[in-house]
Amino acid sequence: MKKRRKWLLLGILLVLLLLFGLSQFYAYVMKDQWSERSAATEIAEARAGLTEVTRAQKSVWDENSIYWVLTGRNAAGTELMVWVRFTRDGKPAGGDNGVYAEEVAKGMSEQKIRSIIASDLPGSTIKRLLPGVYNGEYAWQLFYKLEGRYYYKFYRFADGSAIGDGYSLPKK
Repeated sequence: MKKRRKWLLLGILLVLLLLFGLSQFYAYVMKDQWSERSAATEIAEARAGLTEVTRAQKSVWDENSIYWVLTGRNAAGTELMVWVRFTRDGKPAGGDNGVYAEEVAKGMSEQKIRSIIASDLPGSTIKRLLPGVYNGEYAWQLFYKLEGRYYYKFYRFADGSAIGDGYSLPKK
């Protein structure tokens, strides 16, 4: 009975040690993402007056279009979207165009853009929809599937109009 108890305790200890190791590995891998998000939040609070962050999403299209887009409210309770530009090495870009804030009511909310997409691309399945920047314009980046193929398409944040024709990904 004592051997069985010893092996049981040893097994539990090994499982706990494995779980601890996995949690430390996860924290190590995510450290850079978390620090970028924290930096973006601090910048959005300081430069755009954001007081509450409800959502933070990272958008990368090319090396000049790396943004953290934060959605939240300011002190007056107005819902805002704030784009904070980052460099390739994960540092805030700074400068005059490093931060852009816009009231969601003056642009396209996610619900509005989803209805535009539904009418524009019937039968498509949205895989990912996130705010970002495309060719210098603040936009919604859509990744979708239609008839067995995957596509990217961009819609202007300001009015919901499509930017270009989008991109088709090759079939496997």
